[in-house]
Amino acid sequence: MKQVVLKLDFHDERSRKKIMRTVSGHSGVDSISMDAKDMKLTVTGDIDPVRLVSKLRKLCSADILSVGPPKKEEPKKEAPKKPEPKKDPKDDMAELLNLYRAYNPHMSTHYYVRSVEEDPNACVIC
Repeated sequence: MKQVVLKLDFHDERSRKKIMRTVSGHSGVDSISMDAKDMKLTVTGDIDPVRLVSKLRKLCSADILSVGPPKKEEPKKEAPKKPEPKKDPKDDMAELLNLYRAYNPHMSTHYYVRSVEEDPNACVIC
């Protein structure tokens, strides 16, 4: 297992996608991370760095910055979460309904149904 940090020179999204596709297709790659701001590519896995750079030089200029063992990330300690008070689902639904009514003032909750007997000129398909 090796961690290879490469310095790349690319200018657009299209070339970045080509670089990612080329590196991910390389055998032995475990993880890839790209920092577009600093134009650095970090590849971790059982790979040959020289071979990787020779493939990438067909797409853009690439230089090896460092090769070494992969750095282990320390798990971050999470703060204990406070349990949230349980809410009644009916209260949530009522609150959402009130918010929707405030958002849509033209919402009518009353329907008017007309029958053929009341309006003889109504269009009816039989």
